[in-house]
Amino acid sequence: MGKIKLENIRVYAYHGCLIEEGHIGSDYRVDLTIEANLKKSAKTDNLKDTVDYVSLNKIVLDEMSVRAKLLETVADKILNRILNEEILVTFAQVSISKINPPIGGDVEMVSVIMSKSSD
Repeated sequence: MGKIKLENIRVYAYHGCLIEEGHIGSDYRVDLTIEANLKKSAKTDNLKDTVDYVSLNKIVLDEMSVRAKLLETVADKILNRILNEEILVTFAQVSISKINPPIGGDVEMVSVIMSKSSD
């Protein structure tokens, strides 16, 4: 087994319960960790034998572009797509952080962290 991490994927998106959030948007940080059997790719040195980082990044960007009220919803969609589309992945964890959230205080970011295993 092994892990692949994509850290600090920066995205501008329009998530949130407030109507204004859907109009003005905000900055987000996404961190993704997946677990997969990387033994074969370590020996073959072939991209087809591993989980392609480009594909993982595309899934994150695709799902972040679809407006949702809750970050939990977006995280769940990211996890489901990864486990459905990347057959080598056995576990995935995603953290979505809203930078400078409109919550009436001096808060750098709020984060939702969710994980899911393949069945």
